[in-house]
Formats: sequence, structure tokens, C-alpha cells
Amino acid sequence: MNLDNLNSLIELFFYQSDKQKKESIFLQWLNPNNKKSYTWGETQQNIFKLSKIIKENIKEGDRCLLVSENRPEWFISDLAIMLSGGITVPAYTTYTEEDYKYLIEDCEPALVIVSNNEMLKKLNNTINEKAFIKKIITLDELNKTVEDLNLNGKEKYLDFETIINNELLEEDKIKNNNLKRTSPACIIYTSGTGGNPKGVILSHGGILNNLVGACEIMKPLFNSRPIFLTWLPLSHSYEHCVQFAQIAVGAKVYYAEKIEKLLDNMSEAKPTIMTAVPRFYQNLYNKINISLKKQTGLKAKLIDVTLRLGKKKLLNHKMTFFEKLLNLMVEILVRKKIKKQFGGNLKAFVSGGGALDKEIGEFLNSIGLPTLQGYGLTETSPVVSCNPIHKIKVETVGPPFKGNLVKIADDGEILVKGENVMLGYWNKKEETDKVIIDGWLHTGDIGEIDVEDGYLKITDRKKDIIVSAGGDNISPAKIENMITNEPEIDQCMVYGDKKNYLVALIVPNKDFLKEKDKINNVIEKINKKLTLLEKIKRIQLIDENFSIENGLMTPTMKVKRKKVTEKYKKELENLY
Repeated sequence: MNLDNLNSLIELFFYQSDKQKKESIFLQWLNPNNKKSYTWGETQQNIFKLSKIIKENIKEGDRCLLVSENRPEWFISDLAIMLSGGITVPAYTTYTEEDYKYLIEDCEPALVIVSNNEMLKKLNNTINEKAFIKKIITLDELNKTVEDLNLNGKEKYLDFETIINNELLEEDKIKNNNLKRTSPACIIYTSGTGGNPKGVILSHGGILNNLVGACEIMKPLFNSRPIFLTWLPLSHSYEHCVQFAQIAVGAKVYYAEKIEKLLDNMSEAKPTIMTAVPRFYQNLYNKINISLKKQTGLKAKLIDVTLRLGKKKLLNHKMTFFEKLLNLMVEILVRKKIKKQFGGNLKAFVSGGGALDKEIGEFLNSIGLPTLQGYGLTETSPVVSCNPIHKIKVETVGPPFKGNLVKIADDGEILVKGENVMLGYWNKKEETDKVIIDGWLHTGDIGEIDVEDGYLKITDRKKDIIVSAGGDNISPAKIENMITNEPEIDQCMVYGDKKNYLVALIVPNKDFLKEKDKINNVIEKINKKLTLLEKIKRIQLIDENFSIENGLMTPTMKVKRKKVTEKYKKELENLY
């Protein structure tokens, strides 16, 4: 299959679907209350059936809002919207009523697909007052007490089950040939660490172009049908585009029940590849590390050997004959057992959505969990570069994907050009023109390209840089990573813009909530590794985690600095 010859993502699906066994399971949800699965044949049929209904209610280019947790019907809905000539607008299930109101008023969807009654309640008031919404499709059946939702015009509502129970006629199997590579595929609203989100318009060609590089990365990782476990929100550009990579390689896709059940789901699904964000790997690193530190005697020695030789192999340092034998031994005794906890078939983790700490990357790769760090942003469909399995350089984000041109501006900013660059921000031409200049997207990230292999390295984020009272530039991310790598500390945020010194908000691990002396000792230890400008002078312990639910983290688990600063303004100022 030559991805360069395809015009649309829906064309990619039909091409792959026609090659697969119709009765082979393609999509499966691991929700114990709804263990639905769909074969390739059923998926195709349901896309046609849903598309017919959507087509009756929208015009080409109309936006269709999709609000749902990760599940097979999410995939079917997304593809059906595309087949109908619509543009998918995914939205996080964690949004508030106000967030949905902003999105709906900004993109004016003609149709809304929503998963269940709970989600519908958040949308209902806005839906009822907007005449441009022609149809609402629920993935679950509306409960009997539909009056509680104050639904006006109940004929506007349809449920997924009713639609797919309809007979599929030959004349309904219409493949959309009007779509071009330049046609908009979706509008993905940035999760944003501050201010209202912007709608990023991604094209069919942009995502297809991205898949060329993704398939090159994945090709060496498996020789049979790969298995994916999807758990990151599909509303995020990273996971949203991963689903098209799953089509391209003919994967079997499991949808996780929820994050709390992730390890159980991994044991059940036995994934070949898993994509995740740095926060996931940081939690994993801390858990494994705590467990390993409890080991004594021979076990402790084996772990030390595993980490030492794993790092040596990672850095391509020459091993002696004896070390090679030792490495084979710990592969069986240690690494294999660790892999088993993740299903036993895992060939690689792929990290994206933020910078992965070098120490964590080295650790995971050394204990037998290959972790490929990549880089991208919603505006680049989304991947710019990624480490290949045959040559991992953990301090970098790998070489650029084929078709992605990357250069470093005079001020160190990373610029990207290519088909993968967004078509623009929805209804925001001025803001589009600020970031795309002469075809080059200004990413807002600071980086460098290593001369040896052409690998890209991210060093800073322009807008997150702390400028001290003395005018010095300080990277808070570097310091925060060092602090949160300590098992005593769960989360932290460094603060100090236009101040004489740095301070930090610290969320201790629950076992150390009342042990301020231990936390102070950790900060003292970290300070010894930092320059004078980077040292943390004072800290404030807080007992509430930064979370998606309290609005202090994005759905991809990045701290919303602006929101945290607003909430703890008094506590932060008291540290000066």
C-alpha cells in the first residue's frame, strides 16, 4: 500500500478493510459492562449505515461534534462523519458545560454525536438553544426518563443501536470520492495550558503523510498482526491520529476500560505497542523504582546488573564476552518478568505529548521496556519526529519523519514545513498568520539538531521559560522533572517569573504528606545538582493533586501553569 497515492483517510480504511478477513475482530472494548466487539466486516457496514443518516442531516464541510469516551463506536462515528463529507470535531469528556458551550458556539456543528446520558446532560442546555444543530445521535440508548433532560423536539434524537439495526442496501454503500488530500478531516481543539482552546484544522493528506513515518517506525517491531491498547483520549490529536496508523498496519484494537484498570487491561489485551504521555512513564518509573529498591541480596545485585548492562547496550558501548553472557541471563531472569506484567508481548512504548525525562527514558529502556520518544504538536498532524527502535537516543526525539522539513531559527525555535502542517486555526486567520510564515510553522519550542544523525533535541518551551528579575532564562521543566523523579514527590510546579529566586509548589506522595523534613531533604539533594539560578529557595506543600477533574491538568496530563498560579497565588506570593 502506497500511502502517497491515497486521497483520504476513508479511502485508507476501505483499502485495508477489503484486504482483511471480514469475520476477523478489529475493535473491542474492555468495559466489563459493555464488552462489545466489531469485526472488520461489521465495522465497514456500520460506517455505511451511520454515514447514511449523517449525510441526510449535514452539508459537505459541516462540522460534527463527537463527545465520547474511547470505544469502538468512536472510531465508527469518526469514519462515518468523514464518509459523509463532514468534519469531525472531537471533544474531551472531561470538559465542563462552559467548555462545550464555547466549542459549540465556535464551530457551529450541524450534528452532535454523544456517548451517554451523563454527557448529554452537560451539552443539553446549549444543544437546545442552537438552531444550527440538526440531529443528535447517542451511542447508548437514551434512558426512559428523557424528560429529565428537558429535550425539545425529541425527533432530533436517534440512538446508534437503532441506526445499525437497519438493513444495509447496496445503494447505501457509497464511497466518497470528493475528498482530496487538502480536504479538512478534523478540527482538533488544543487542550491548552491557558486561555480558550483553538480549533486546529488537519487535512486528510496531513495525517496520511504522518502515517508514512509512523509505519516506518512500527515496521521493525512486529512480524504478525499487531495489537494496540488505546487509552489516551481519542479527542487528543496524538491518539486520534494513532487510530489511522492502526488501520494502516491492519491492527487489532482494544479500548481500555479506564486508566485505573490499565495494567489489568494490558494483561488481557497483551498489546504489541502502546502510546502514552510522559506523566504515565513518570508514574511507571516511580512505581517500578520503589519496588526494585525493596529488593535485597541476589535480587538487588541482578537488578543493578540489568540496569548497568541495559544502559551500556542503549548507549552502544562495547560489552565483554562475560557481560554479554550476563546480559542474556538477566534478560531471562529480570527483563522477561517485567515485560510479563505488561502482557508479555510488548515490543515498544511510544512516548509523545511532552518531553520525556532522560533518566526515565534510560531506565525504562535498560530494564527491557523499549521506549521510543517522539515529538509533535496538534498543528503538525501530530508527529514531527520519533526515535527508531534500532538506534534510540533518549535525550532526543529522533529524526524527522519523511516529508517533514525541520530547521532551527536564529533564536533557537523549531520550524516545521510540509504536508503535515495544519490548514490553519478555525475562524482565526490572524492567529494562523502569526504561526505559519512563508509555509514554516513556528512551533514555540526551542531545540537543536545533532550533526551526527540529524536527530532533533528539544531544550525548552518558549512560553514556559521563567525570566528572573535579573533577566536570566530558566527552564522550569528540567527542574520539575528532577524533583518528581524522587519517590517522595508526586507533582510539583516551579514558579519565579520576574522574581529574585525560584520557589515550588510540591504535592508529596501520600506516604510523605506529613513529613516536611524528608521533602526538604529531597529539595536540598536536588539543589546540589542545580546551578545557583536554578536552585529552589522555598517550597509550599499542598495536599490536593493537580488533576483533570479539578481543572489543573490538561487531558494529556500536563500541568496548567496559569490555572495553578491563579489558584495558589496567595501561597506563592507568601514565599517571597
